[in-house]
Amino acid sequence: MLPPNYTPKMARVALLLSCARRYHRLGLPQVPLLSPSSNPFFSRALSAATTTITQVSYPMKPKDPDDETDSDASEAAPSPRSSPSRRPHPAPDGGSRPWTREDARFVKDVPVISPVSYPSRVAPLPEDRGPEYAEEGLKEERVEDDLLQREARRIQSGARPRNFFTLHEEVRVPFPTLIVKEKNPQKVPMDLLEAIRQVKANAKRQFVETVEAHVNLGVDPRRGDQMVRGALTLPHGTGKSVRVAVFAEGSAAEEARAAGADIVGGDELIEEIKNGGGKLNFDKCIATPTFMPRLSKIARILGPRGLMPNPKLGSVTSNVSGAVKEAKSGRIDFKIDKTAIVHVGLGKVNFSEEALRENIGAFVHALLVAKPVGLKKTSKYAGYVKNFSLCSTMGPGFPVSIQSLSAAADHYNKLQVK
Repeated sequence: MLPPNYTPKMARVALLLSCARRYHRLGLPQVPLLSPSSNPFFSRALSAATTTITQVSYPMKPKDPDDETDSDASEAAPSPRSSPSRRPHPAPDGGSRPWTREDARFVKDVPVISPVSYPSRVAPLPEDRGPEYAEEGLKEERVEDDLLQREARRIQSGARPRNFFTLHEEVRVPFPTLIVKEKNPQKVPMDLLEAIRQVKANAKRQFVETVEAHVNLGVDPRRGDQMVRGALTLPHGTGKSVRVAVFAEGSAAEEARAAGADIVGGDELIEEIKNGGGKLNFDKCIATPTFMPRLSKIARILGPRGLMPNPKLGSVTSNVSGAVKEAKSGRIDFKIDKTAIVHVGLGKVNFSEEALRENIGAFVHALLVAKPVGLKKTSKYAGYVKNFSLCSTMGPGFPVSIQSLSAAADHYNKLQVK
C-alpha cells in the first residue's frame, strides 16, 4: 500500500533515482535523460521535489553576574565529594591540550593508586632466640619422653593404655531365623473323677462357674446323615433356674401354668415377640402342635438362638405339663457345630463329685444314642468320640479317658434300670 501523502511528483522522483542507481551500479555512462541540463523535465521534477530550508538563529541568553561569580568559585575550589587522591588526567593526544567534554565521554575517572610495600617478616630460628628458649625445649622433650616411657611400661605389663582409642571387638549378630513356637505338651487323658477334682480346684472366680463338656466327634457335619443332635434330662439338674415359655390355648394353657411355666400365651405372645425388637425373657420354648404354623412369623427370631420348638427334641408335644417339668428339672439340648464339636453345660462347680459324674454319664449315654446310623468303621466309642474335655466357665480344660466315660455311662444305665 502507498502512504497517504504519496504524490505523482514523488513517484517520478523515485523512478528517476532508481534508474540512476541501476546505471551507476552497472558502470554505464550517464543517460541524457537523467542529466538536469539536457532534460527540463528532470530539472522541474527536482525543483518541485526539493524544499528550501532557512537557517534560524536564537539570541544568546545573558548571564547574571551572580552566576558568574558562583561558577568561578566552584572552578577555583575543589569539590568536597572529589577525593584528594585523584589527579587530573593527561591530555588524550599526549600534549598539553586540556580535556574536552567529548574526550571525557569515552574515558572514566580512574583514581591513581600508588603501590604500597610491606616489610617481609621471617620466623626467628631457635639459635636466634637465645639460651632460655633452648632450655625450655629440652624440658618439653624430657616430659614427652617420660610420658612415652610410662605408656610403654603399661603396655608391657598388660594394663589398658590411657588416653588412647580402645578398639572394641566386633559383635557378631546371628543371622535372623524363624523362631518356632514351642508347643505346650499335650495333657494325658485322666480318669473322670480326677478331672472333676481338677476342674473344681481351678474354678477360682467370684461367681459359681458352670462345668462344661466339649466333645470332638469323628463325623462330617456337612452331611445330613451324620448330624448329631439330641436332648436329655440331667439327673441332678443344671444348677440354674430356667424360664419356660409355652405357646398354648385353652386347657393346655391351664396345664402349663399349673406345671410352673413362666410365660403362657397364644397369638398375643407371638405378636409381642415379633414387635419386641428381638428381646426375649425366657430360656426354653414349648408349643402345642396346633401352634407350629403360627410360629413361622417369629421363626427368624427363635431359630438363631436355638429356641425354636422341635418335635425331635420333645419341645412340640400335647403333654405340656410333662414338658414343662422336664425343662424346669434340667433338660438340655445339644447339637454339633460346623467343626464337629459339641458344647454343653452339665452342672455347677458346687455340685458334689458324684452328682457331676452322674450328669456326665447321662450326657455320654445320650451322645451314644444320637450316634448316626450310617457311620462306618467305628465301634461304640472308637472313631466316634475323638476327644472329651472338661472345664469350668473360665478355667483350663482337662482331657478325660474314654474308659472312665464308658464306666460312667454304664453306671447311669444301671441307675435307670433300678
